Amino acid sequence: METATLGGGCFWCVEAVYNKLQGVESAISGYMGGKASTANYKAVCTKTTAHIEVVQVTFDPAIVSYADILRIFFTVHDPTTRDRQGGDVGPQYRSAIFTHNEQQASTAQEVLAEAQELYDNPIVTDIREAMPFYTGEEYHQGYFERVGSQNSYCTFVIAPKVSKFRQQFAHRLKS
Repeated sequence: METATLGGGCFWCVEAVYNKLQGVESAISGYMGGKASTANYKAVCTKTTAHIEVVQVTFDPAIVSYADILRIFFTVHDPTTRDRQGGDVGPQYRSAIFTHNEQQASTAQEVLAEAQELYDNPIVTDIREAMPFYTGEEYHQGYFERVGSQNSYCTFVIAPKVSKFRQQFAHRLKS
């Protein structure tokens, strides 16, 4: 198994996509990249910790490659807006790839260059070395699966991203 750590706006959105991808064992919402020695939702929302909402994806590279994990990442969020995804605004919503080794760093640069062809504006996704990961609070885990249509944010923000993923990567969906 390998690990990919990705920040693409609200972690509920990113987690909802990767939980449906073949080869993904787990997708855990949490925080990475900050200067504080710990992270939790309340502190990160103050915008003073420098942590980013991320999803730590554990996947089987024999089923889905790291490059494909990143190709999906660049498709399901807008990597051209700094510190925002739609109505979610702040440094915690930054587009970021945290790499766990030199091969991932190299692959991230290659896939970013490939993805740039899809966008008119420059991609602003940060590519950084992985830092300590802080697991998000239990109520954030599997949020879309648990709450879904009961929450307007899920209906209007997450559901369209999951739908886009299902349409573009139907052949990669878990059964």
